Amino acid sequence: MPEPASYRRYVALGDSQTEGLNDGDDATGIRGWADRFAETLATTTSPGMHYANLALRGCRARDVRHGQLDAALALEPDLASVVVGMNDLLRHDYDADATVRDVEQTFAALRATGCRVLTMTFPDIGRMLPVMAWLRPREVELNRRLVEAAGRHEVAVLELFPLAMCGDPGLWSHDRIHGSPEGHARIAAGMAELLGLPGSDGSWRACVPSDTGLVDAVRRDAWWAATFVVPFLTRQLLGRGPGAGRTAKRPDLMPVLARSSTRRGPSATGPSPRRSPARP
Repeated sequence: MPEPASYRRYVALGDSQTEGLNDGDDATGIRGWADRFAETLATTTSPGMHYANLALRGCRARDVRHGQLDAALALEPDLASVVVGMNDLLRHDYDADATVRDVEQTFAALRATGCRVLTMTFPDIGRMLPVMAWLRPREVELNRRLVEAAGRHEVAVLELFPLAMCGDPGLWSHDRIHGSPEGHARIAAGMAELLGLPGSDGSWRACVPSDTGLVDAVRRDAWWAATFVVPFLTRQLLGRGPGAGRTAKRPDLMPVLARSSTRRGPSATGPSPRRSPARP
């Protein structure tokens, strides 16, 4: 088996999951799976690696293609991750062809530079949110088409959709859409296994069965729908743009700094000052 590759510049593109929403906060610093994965790389095969995170909450596939891709290419990464499309899928004006086309063109542009590219399928919304299971056929189709697009460009895919762990409430934050710190750590560990990094294995897939009864589950889903779905759909109908005036948390390549953690999976990098060092 070949030795895992070493990387000098890793750039993450995407939406709120890659930004790291609900793994930390704006006061303490948002972490997320990409930060945690970057530290694992830097402490195993890629010492001295620099990392940028261009992901921004609310982004759709077209926002990544037209708003993040050029910035990513300018950083000349040799490793990139592209995870986007869920905000498209959840919208009333969802266009599967346009979504897949924008993601595939992002893949193609990065791969044309020789950059290695990673992506993932979206976790099974029927397991995460039974009340939203009506969206599952749409998600199955989108995942299938994104995997096909990834195959055409030799993009590595972390398959989350089939995993029973997607139904583990402990992996999702209070809004049940974004990962909890544990969930982000598991995804980071999955990415590490995808690249065959030292110390990685399949333990991140473990699932702790829920003992929630049916009545409690229905009551919980009803509360969640009233608390999160209605405001979310209202924002979608109003067409608010991604990030609501925010900028990427880590727009420049910066050294990866170790950050200790007792949570399962790789620990994360902390927030970084927005200054541009000499490109490594």
